This record gives sequence, C-alpha cells and structure tokens, in this order.
Amino acid sequence: MNTLRILMIEDSASTRRGLVELLEPLHATITEAQNGQEGLQFSKKQGFDLIITDLDMPEMDGIELCQTLQKNSTTRGIPVIIVSAFDSNSDIDLGFQAGAWAYVPKREAKTKLLRTIKEVLSKFSFHRERLILVVDDSRLVCRLVKEGLEKAGFQVVTAQNGKIAYELVQQCKPDLILSDLDMPVMNGFEFCDALHASDQQEYASIPFVVMSTISDRGHMKRILRRGAASYMVKPFNVDQVVILVERLLSDQFQILLKERERLETERTLMLASIASLISALEARDPYTRGHSEAVAEIASGIASMIGVSHEEIEMVTIGGRLHDIGKIGIRDDVLLKPGGLTPEEFKIIKQHPEIGANILKPIPSLSEVVSIVLYHHERPDGKGYPYGLTLVPFWASIIAVADVYAALRGERLYQRSMPEEKALQVIQDIKGTQLTEKSVELFMAWYATKNHSI
Repeated sequence: MNTLRILMIEDSASTRRGLVELLEPLHATITEAQNGQEGLQFSKKQGFDLIITDLDMPEMDGIELCQTLQKNSTTRGIPVIIVSAFDSNSDIDLGFQAGAWAYVPKREAKTKLLRTIKEVLSKFSFHRERLILVVDDSRLVCRLVKEGLEKAGFQVVTAQNGKIAYELVQQCKPDLILSDLDMPVMNGFEFCDALHASDQQEYASIPFVVMSTISDRGHMKRILRRGAASYMVKPFNVDQVVILVERLLSDQFQILLKERERLETERTLMLASIASLISALEARDPYTRGHSEAVAEIASGIASMIGVSHEEIEMVTIGGRLHDIGKIGIRDDVLLKPGGLTPEEFKIIKQHPEIGANILKPIPSLSEVVSIVLYHHERPDGKGYPYGLTLVPFWASIIAVADVYAALRGERLYQRSMPEEKALQVIQDIKGTQLTEKSVELFMAWYATKNHSI
C-alpha cells in the first residue's frame, strides 16, 4: 500500500508541529511549508494526496493558494483542507468558493481533523476512480465543465458530437455522460437512443445528463423518456454540475452496492446448499469425504499454479468437491458394495455424472461446475462416459486426473492405498488414453512443487 503524502502549510512552527502530531495515526509522509508561496512551489514539484493549509499567512494566503492550485492542471485535482482560526460563516464560504474540499476550525482540529481527512480522502478516491464523458460542440463549455469536474477529482474526457462520443463510450466505458442536445453529425437525442438500443444494454445503465439551452418542457420530457437521468438548462453554474454528478454517481454506487449485497446473499445461500449436498453424500458414503476434498485440493493447486483468476480457482475447487455428487442418486446396494461391480451395476454407477449435473443445473451460479460434474469421466480415447467424448473440457480433465490420483492413493474397504511412486507411474501410463496429455503434464508440474503426499 502506498504511503499517504500530505503537504502541511502553516506559518506558525508550533501550530505546524501540533498538527503534524495529530496526523501520526495516518503514518503519512508529511512535507512542511511556512507559507502559501512555498507550499505552491512544493505542490508543483511533488505529487501530494492531500494539502492542509492555514488561511492567514504571509506572502500568499490560503485563499490565493487554493485559487492558484485550481488554475493549474497538475494541481487542481489535489484535495485541500483549510485549517484556520478564521471560522466565521463568511470565512468558510470564501474557502469553499476558492476550491477547498473541507474547512476545520483550529479550535476543533484535535477532534475533527483526522475524521475530516478520512472523509475527504474517501470521497476523493471515489471521484478519482470515476470517468465522466462531456459531449458538447462548444469547446468553451467542454473546457469549463472539464475543469470544474477535474477540480473535484474526476477523470474527464470530452467529445464534440454524439458520433465521437459513442466511439469513446465503446473504447472506455464512462461512469456518467454529460451531453448537449443540439450538435452536428449526431445530436443528443440520437446519441441517447444509440446508448439505449436493444443490442447495447451494457451502456443503458450509464447515467445520461442533458446540458442544453433548450428549456422547453416537451424537449425535457422526450429525452427523459428516452433514458436520460437529469436535465440541466444552460447557462448553469459549474458547481451545480459537480453537485449533480456527485449525487447521481452516489445513487448509482448505492444501487451497485445493494446489487453486490444481493449477490453475496445468493452466494452464501448457494454455498450452504452445496454444504448440505456434500453432507448428504458423505452420510451415505464415508469414502467420498476424504476423496472429494483430496480432488478439490489437487485441482485448486493446479488452477493456482497456472495463474487463473480467483473466481476460476473457486469454481474448480467447488467442482472437485461436487464431482461425485450424483452418487446421491445411486442405490446403496450398488454404491456401497464392498467388492467389484457386475456389468449391470457398473451401468448404474455410470449414471452419476448425469444425475449430478441435473442436481446442479437449477443453480445459475454453478453453470461451469455442471460441465465438470458431467464430463469428468470422459476420456480422450472415447471410452469414457456418459457420452464417449474424445475432446474433454479442460477443467473436467483436471478433475479427472485429480480423481484418478486421489482414488489410487485412497483407502477403501476393498482396496488398499497404492504407493506414491506406483500411483504416479499409473498416471503416466494412462496419459493420452484415459487422461488428457495436458492434464497429466499440469498434474506432474504441480506435484513436483509439493513436498508432501496426498
């Protein structure tokens, strides 16, 4: 994690020392300046995450400093907190008008400064991760709105008409769009329609805000019905734009947060269902418990080794645990038979991949696991089941090699554990026939990294 970099500007050495001590819990790198002019020079040469400044200082006061920082493209995005003994309403208003993000009276610094810093940095982090697309054929409007949003910490791109804007949306999907209506080539109505077309649903969720000189209510209703989130009539104050953008993105963030919470709840319930399925199988066949966990461990180890995503590792781990879940549907006299199976009994056992797949199919989040369960007994020589495939899906082939090794090394009523070296040789011997060459190669590579037996 990067160390927080703070510029502290205060003409009183003792006050500066006291403020620095207050910031110790942040473990930040703090650069000190004695006045606004010195602070300005530091801010241009070094990259700071936050500037804390007094208001009344020699050479350049806090208000002039804020105004100067806002005019420079390299410094306008740095959040500024004013800490001052001048804390009347007019002083505070003046500070905010100059571009400060927060205002803390010196007499309240001990109780409020740390909390204010955390709030400002949280807000700034949220802004910095958001991309706003400004669309207007007036370069002046684009520039003014862009500067205002950048002062608030947002990333901004601009376009002169809907056609250019639509191409930008496809290249770098923005978090919010501010668009004029009356533009050449493609106007705002056409641009909004393109974003909400049936084949482009991924763009329909982007908040679309209209900026227009047209104040006719009919126009407003038309564009709002087409999917616009809000309508601003020119001329407007840029601060109003920033406030509206913050509100819309905050609302959208809350919606996304609720959706994430909903998915987490569904995931928790799904995992609870999986645990119940595994418990039900283990209650019937104690062998399955150790075997399924061993298969899951090997498969997840191989997945981690080849550098796939966390989601894929999780999926293949679940697949390992559930690969034999279809055995729940196999009757006891066959499933628990202590010796070899007759051809008829083996036919019954061969039904378990399809039974397992049918159990899991109703759970949408397990769609990829269904493939593992259904195909983990298929073989590259076409002698597998249930379909006799010769092209075995990758993750099913990984579960297959893990399944064979865990079975050879496991203890059963009618089978003793095979020695490690012999089990590895069996794996090599069935490479290309029962197991795919790739899965065996990956298994051996993974096994070579292990210092213990399974």
